[in-house]
Amino acid sequence: MSSNGRYSFTKPNRDSVTLIAGFGVEGDVHGGATVKHRFRMRKDPSQPNLRQVHLLHEELFAQVREAGFQVAAGELGENVTTRGVDLLGLPAGARLRLGAEAVVEVTGLRNPCAQIDRFRKGLLKEVVGKDAGGRSVFRAGVMSVVLNGGVVRPGDPVVVELPDGPHLPLEIV
Repeated sequence: MSSNGRYSFTKPNRDSVTLIAGFGVEGDVHGGATVKHRFRMRKDPSQPNLRQVHLLHEELFAQVREAGFQVAAGELGENVTTRGVDLLGLPAGARLRLGAEAVVEVTGLRNPCAQIDRFRKGLLKEVVGKDAGGRSVFRAGVMSVVLNGGVVRPGDPVVVELPDGPHLPLEIV
């Protein structure tokens, strides 16, 4: 669990975070109904915030460690680090129950940016790869909006609820 009340790439770990419906993480600079990402705000500050909560799979840390990078929870700017959940394989609209009360809806993939290389030179190429067809594959987690608030703590269960109907692949948000 990580949050930061000011803009910075990494987010300090917390004993818990409180998710607020329609807002995001209480006290986090990226919380709000409208976009808070600085680059996106310059383009259109009135667009809806589809990036209220950033979730990242802990398994990514092991993958980048094989390439010589040491990364820990919160260091890539995520709010919630999961284990054992195929975040990148979820369809758009999947819901995640976090702990006893909180529910987030997955809106899309995080678009990794150059800040990752400023954090650890060369790390960007480890979180953005290519598939067999030469298309970019983004591995830096997923973004979501909060549907139901609640307190989330390390070790809380994560329950995946898939949407009805056809499952649409995640795109960058």
